Amino acid sequence: MELKRVVVTGIGTLTPLGNDLNSYWTGLINGVSGADNITLFDASKFKTRFACEIKGFDPTQFMDKKEARKTDRFAQLAIAASEMAVTDAGISKDNVDIDRVGVIFASGIGGLTTFQEEVINFAKGDGTPRFNPFFIPKMILDIAAGLISMRHGFRGPNYAVVSACASSTNAIISAVDTIRLGKADIIISGGAEAVISEAGLGGFNAMKAMSERNDDPKTASRPYDKDRDGFVMGEAAGALILEDYDHAIKRGAKIYCEIAGGGATADAYHLTAPHPEGLGARNVMLAALKDAGMRADEIDYINTHGTSTPLGDGAEAKAITEVFGEHAYNLNISATKSMTGHCLGAAGVIEAIACIQSVIHDIIPPTINHFTDDPELDPKLNFTFNQAQKKTVRAALSNTFGFGGHNACVIVKKYSA
Repeated sequence: MELKRVVVTGIGTLTPLGNDLNSYWTGLINGVSGADNITLFDASKFKTRFACEIKGFDPTQFMDKKEARKTDRFAQLAIAASEMAVTDAGISKDNVDIDRVGVIFASGIGGLTTFQEEVINFAKGDGTPRFNPFFIPKMILDIAAGLISMRHGFRGPNYAVVSACASSTNAIISAVDTIRLGKADIIISGGAEAVISEAGLGGFNAMKAMSERNDDPKTASRPYDKDRDGFVMGEAAGALILEDYDHAIKRGAKIYCEIAGGGATADAYHLTAPHPEGLGARNVMLAALKDAGMRADEIDYINTHGTSTPLGDGAEAKAITEVFGEHAYNLNISATKSMTGHCLGAAGVIEAIACIQSVIHDIIPPTINHFTDDPELDPKLNFTFNQAQKKTVRAALSNTFGFGGHNACVIVKKYSA
């Protein structure tokens, strides 16, 4: 059977650089760091005391106070991003077949803050089980997809995807495949994460995964820099309206770009470390190119996973040179986590949005905070250090990798009728 084309007709996002698409993109191309001292709780006794928080988010702009009290922050962000995307795409239950509009939404961890609060409250008591009746519905990570569908009455496929930091990229791939096979006309897809909490920060600190550069938070995320010392935790949400091309044309929708293809692989190597030779990363990029029916030399930009960890950055760079050969030196590469921090399960979608904007505007966002070249990295690769670059971007590739060895990659390309 001939697979349907899938296009993007709506975008919504909240990030540490701003609470709408324009603010996010402006921050990226201007090289703004979203890192600062943590305000969501008292982090003074933690090894890391900074993060990339979303600033000034008010959930009551998107729901009433009663609903907000029943909803974990990650789901509040998911609802907000999806509302923006639905409005941007101009869809409602009055102008689409609600039985053919679905929601496939992701989170790497879900309602960790709610879980933490409920367990602490129980531990402080006398052992009598007094739990909030909304404890479980607030905590479970699939609730974001459920809440989004309920708000709009969309009754198509509805579920959550979790693959650690690759979660929202896998959600996008699942949504694309669902539309390609004719099982839905529209899918709202993306991800949300909000785990800047005592449990989140403490857990990642215990793993020695995060930067401890407390004296200089804004430059702490340093992908591909010789002195990188770990990732900076971020929080974010992003939502894409993915739509069957023919359906979008029929309803006169504006089209941002086309989703050309995606790939998913496993390292099958280690609990948290990447394969040292970048085997899974190499295979997932090859899988995405094959799925898109594209040659390697048709890609102009790669938004890398680039978390600022000593092992991960080097393995990914090695994989890029293996997949792209000599064309690797024509590519622009950048790690926007240098600005947003690592938004875990939401990283994939906000980085896919960065790729979409790059394809539309022909600008490559930079990898900021580069001070010292890493002699272990190929010096001929263009990491777009410190300053955005103008370049025609026919297609862009976005990589996301997660603990457990999960790898996911999606390719976006310029829209052409």
